[in-house]
This record gives sequence, structure tokens and C-alpha cells, in this order.
Amino acid sequence: MYTMMKTRNKLLPLIFLLTFSHTAITYAQIPSNVYYFQEITDGKRVKHELKINENYLIQNIYETNPNKFVKTIGGYFTIQQDTLKVDLEFNSNYEQDSITKVAFPYTFHGDKLVLHTTPQQEYLAPENLEQELDGHWLFATRGPDNGQERRDDTNARKTLKVLQDNTFQWIAYRTETMKFSGTGGGYFSSENGVYSEKIQFFSRDDSRVGAELKFNYELKDGDWHHTGNNSKGEPMYEIWARRGTKR
Repeated sequence: MYTMMKTRNKLLPLIFLLTFSHTAITYAQIPSNVYYFQEITDGKRVKHELKINENYLIQNIYETNPNKFVKTIGGYFTIQQDTLKVDLEFNSNYEQDSITKVAFPYTFHGDKLVLHTTPQQEYLAPENLEQELDGHWLFATRGPDNGQERRDDTNARKTLKVLQDNTFQWIAYRTETMKFSGTGGGYFSSENGVYSEKIQFFSRDDSRVGAELKFNYELKDGDWHHTGNNSKGEPMYEIWARRGTKR
């Protein structure tokens, strides 16, 4: 299994082989939600964010106050008895650790998701918040839509955007090589055609944390049309297509 541990003032990946006997706890499908766990490591507050949506999982790790990106991994998962087994689509540390699969022994009690790592991580989920744009989206093309070629799920080059429980995250990666190009995330709202983001982590530039961005959005034929000005003040028009979580 895989977890993050403190070693000489750094967070480093560690692979374990653990055996757990089956207990009276039922290992059912974990409810879709965003779960949080925090710890203090070398005097730094580290936040772990676990996004679970049907059979897709993303784990983010970043320091807070000040915020500093540490790691993100994600992919489709299955549950085998008491273990979450994830086939990774992306791993921000792939060039260092070459990890493509992870396994998390777990239990679920009420609203608490416990990963039996070392040390143990106890995740809690706030109230589930639903918004119009919730879901998994893949960048398809630049707008306007004039029938031009689009990127779809068969394309190895992907930019995935996940909107769930008041949080947003985009990840740019290539599935055939595990090349990771970047990620950013935080909180979002989508209401009355206005989409806004407040950044909590950004792998390319930690100084962007706290920035708030506003855009216009419109749903057309199932696509998300995303318009406005980018962070440089330049006009942008992106079209995103829904991605199913079933593989």
C-alpha cells in the first residue's frame, strides 16, 4: 500500500505490504464526497484532501498557512474486501517514484473514512454541496464551436477538471507516459451563469494561492462553455465535455 510519511523533514512516498483480517465492519461502496484529514509535520500543517466520485479517486496533499503544493494522484479504483485499489492516471511525483498503482486498506464508520496507513489517517466529509456544474469534465476544444476537431477520452493528452462539493481541481497529464504537466484547485461556485474560483493550491506557482477568478458559463448540448479573461487578462473561450466516471 502507499502513504505519505515524515522522514527527515520531508514528506516522502513509502510502499508497504500490510495484511488485515476481515472484521465485522462492512466494506461497502464509499459515498461520493470530498473528505479531509489534517496533520502537523515538522511544525507545518499539512492538509490531505480525498475526492471520491463513484469509482474515481483523487488525493491531494498540500501545506497550509502558507499554502504549498506537495502532491496529487488520481485514477479509477476498485474495492476488494477492505482495500481501495487505484490504477493511477496521473501522479505528480511519477518522475521520482514511478508509481502507477496504489492500495489503501480502509474502514468506513458513519461519516468517517479511515485509511489504515502509518500513521493512520481519519478523514471527515463536510455537508455535501451540489451545484449545476458538478462532475468530471475533459477539455475538448477552444471556442467557438465550429465543428472543429475535439479531444475526447481516447486522447492520451488530457486536461481533467473535477467539480465536487464546492471544490474544483484541474489536472493536465498524459495517460500513456504518466507525464504530469500541472494542477490547481480550491473552492468554486457556479450560479446564474457566473463561475468563480478561489485557489488553494497550484503546483506551478504557490504565489497564486488566494487568487479569485470569475468567468461566464453556459451549458450547450451537454458541453460547458467557459468564457472570460484568463489570469493574464487575455480573452479566453474553452469548451469542456462531460466525462463519465465509469470505465
